[in-house]
Amino acid sequence: MTIKSGPASPNGVSNTSFRETNGFLEDYAVWNEAPVLIGTTKFEPLPDVKNIMITGGAGFIASWLVRHLTLTYPHAYNIISFDKLDYCSSLHNTRILNDRRNFSFYQGDVTNPSEVVDCLERYNIDTIFHFAAQSHVDLSFGNSYAFTHTNVYGTHVLLESAKRVGIKRFIHVSTDEVYGEVKDDDDDLLESSILAPTNPYAASKAAAEMLVHSYQKSFKLPAIIVRSNNVYGPHQYPEKIIPKFICLLDRSKPVVLHGDGSPTRRYLYAGDAADAFDTILHKGQLGQIYNVGSLDEISNLSLCHKLLVEMDIITAEAGSADLARWIKYTHDRPFNDHRYAIDNTKLRQLGWEQKTSFAEGLRVTVDWYRKYGHRWWGDITKVLSPFPVLAGREVISDHEPVSDHPQGGSDGQRKKRRIGEVSNDRANE
Repeated sequence: MTIKSGPASPNGVSNTSFRETNGFLEDYAVWNEAPVLIGTTKFEPLPDVKNIMITGGAGFIASWLVRHLTLTYPHAYNIISFDKLDYCSSLHNTRILNDRRNFSFYQGDVTNPSEVVDCLERYNIDTIFHFAAQSHVDLSFGNSYAFTHTNVYGTHVLLESAKRVGIKRFIHVSTDEVYGEVKDDDDDLLESSILAPTNPYAASKAAAEMLVHSYQKSFKLPAIIVRSNNVYGPHQYPEKIIPKFICLLDRSKPVVLHGDGSPTRRYLYAGDAADAFDTILHKGQLGQIYNVGSLDEISNLSLCHKLLVEMDIITAEAGSADLARWIKYTHDRPFNDHRYAIDNTKLRQLGWEQKTSFAEGLRVTVDWYRKYGHRWWGDITKVLSPFPVLAGREVISDHEPVSDHPQGGSDGQRKKRRIGEVSNDRANE
């Protein structure tokens, strides 16, 4: 394993300031104890692929692919994990690969052209998976400039750098949220559906896609776009609903739903997502778009019930009084899409299939967070609040009112202004 930012120590960390800057805790036991989780697919290696750069490689979904490709194709592919180590990433996610000859880590920022080009040239990169992005919708309402900078400008930097060095494959990871809200009685959306994002995060991802399209047309950049629905599983930073709620319940604290808990999301286990990206790498056609979608659609309120049962806090037959002890409510986002729904037929035609049921995936996820979640990222207390605010790399806990009953949406605009005010105040300190 190699690290760009200085000589690598035996534990894969370059220097003390590096650890302190990223709030990283050296805990050998936690990553050694945890199971090594990867996907299940394995294909005949591609002859024109050798050196694969995965941006955001120390984050959640990308780290699953980093581990999967490194361990599944040890003699075919060299995997370079490129990550700036933001608040939601951790070297724990890939530390098990430190002694693998085909794995390297490069600490860099996708918005820094010199670091991107240096990595591409140093490792003779021929294939890019672009995962690196600001992705937490709640934060995008009050910190939207950062989302535009990372998701749009960062993608532009990567595209321009890829053009410069002659990349053979550029796989851009987007989201189903670019389609916007889907009504209950509407058909699942195809890759050809109109993009209609409704929040700053989704809009930044749609804008990034437009840049990818432009480089395909103008410069013949060999690209593929992937739009995935919600992915869950071990290694996900606890700002997202499933790991956040598991961590709260494991601390004997109630979960807090935005609004009335009625919005639904489709969830795909991270191992199946890794298989999807592996399939697209080996079977996907350049110039195409692929939806990565699950059929496991669950409301936020139903998700809470499933977690409470899975964690043996209540029984499946528990009444409303038992639920009220563990489920609280606060106001909703400024706008909250009721549901997303994408059609995955095109990906299934490549041979991919969803293998992990939601019940099984949730069981594995709950078990992992109970055993390792409280040590993986250090102190995550502030992240577990209903509407945490990010100022730089510091997560600030909120103090929003919580009720035993569903909240109306009227406070949404006030919350939007409050987040913006807090973010600006912290940024100007």
